[in-house]
Amino acid sequence: MNSIHSHLTVCAAEAARVARGVRAESLSEPSVCADWKVWDLVNHLVLYSSHGLEHRALRKQLPEELTQHDFTADSDWARQYATQLDRALAAWRDPAAWEGEVDLGFTRMPASEIASLIVKELALHGWDLARSTGQDFKVPDETGEFVLAVVDEHAEVYRQYDGFADPVATADGATAFERALARSGRDPKGADPKAWA
Repeated sequence: MNSIHSHLTVCAAEAARVARGVRAESLSEPSVCADWKVWDLVNHLVLYSSHGLEHRALRKQLPEELTQHDFTADSDWARQYATQLDRALAAWRDPAAWEGEVDLGFTRMPASEIASLIVKELALHGWDLARSTGQDFKVPDETGEFVLAVVDEHAEVYRQYDGFADPVATADGATAFERALARSGRDPKGADPKAWA
């Protein structure tokens, strides 16, 4: 299996672990993402990093029944998220999923680039959820380096659409993942909600 799938697997496992640690009462609390409660962040993460990941592999558009769905309405949402992540990872084990382009509706991208962006989605929003709920999100150095490369490649485009805030300074000795967080406008050491998306 290719290295991108390995990074997807690592980040999916960590995101699923963090999801299991989210208390029901936390869902109505502010998240570290501007204007989002934890509820908004969870629904975004579940939709795009699990259902979206599978649908991209299968070359299907996300239906409205998913884009409008409140995944947290089911108290078992974290387990269902983990199950859906497994389904998505299985879909990307098919070599055909990596061939050609994926139609996003508004543009087309190579399949490998889509998968790389979802690694970034899992890592950054997984970290957002962890930080919002008093947890940590950890990845091995090689995955941190991969996320950093994806952030660096796409940061300026994301900033044009307010997807990333301005870069944050990092201390000497910061890990690759901490640098990726900082370059996406997140403060790796900050504890209070900041204006990042």
